[in-house]
Amino acid sequence: MTKGNDTTITDELYQYMLAHNPPLDPVQRELVDTTYARFPDHAGMVSAEEQAPLLAFLVRLVGARHVVEVGTFTGFSALAMARALPADGTLIACDISEEWTAYGRAAWEKAGVADRIDLRIAPALDTLRAMPAEPHIDFAYLDADKGGYIAYWEELVPRMRQGGVIATDNVLFHGGVTDPEATGPTAAIKEFNDHVSADARMDSVLLTVADGLTLSRKR
Repeated sequence: MTKGNDTTITDELYQYMLAHNPPLDPVQRELVDTTYARFPDHAGMVSAEEQAPLLAFLVRLVGARHVVEVGTFTGFSALAMARALPADGTLIACDISEEWTAYGRAAWEKAGVADRIDLRIAPALDTLRAMPAEPHIDFAYLDADKGGYIAYWEELVPRMRQGGVIATDNVLFHGGVTDPEATGPTAAIKEFNDHVSADARMDSVLLTVADGLTLSRKR
């Protein structure tokens, strides 16, 4: 089996990559720094820095006007996607924490995109199931509790319009997906990955971006 290349992502190469991507704006940088300062034990939940310009790129690429995010944490990824939306676009952000998302609310206001983000504090499945059943979502970002991924997927896919894209984070789960004895969240991600690759409704590719990112397009 051919890997294609054997590039090792060193710290130096990672910084080179960041330097050749769109930089974080001051509000994004402040939000990341605040997240690490306020929630050091949970800061690993924030999307990787390179994912912000990627998510914005994808939102623009599909011409998204209706975006759904499952798992918002402190609002970094929502901020990136909201910036890429047209002025009348809407991002529904699903989370269960008022504490964490309060930092996102402040950043969204500071960035001037709060009017594009509809934050819904409730179990994400309840929020998704309350949405119109017909296809209407252009882009979705899935980055929440790993045990719920398949259930979220099954609510999102029927609501995606043809050509709509779902981006799913953490699909390599720190490399644990190759462990045949995996349990807990790692086992849930392995089951999710198998579920996605077998789903004939979507075209999917799993990429080695950050902790693994799967891009899936509605057929």
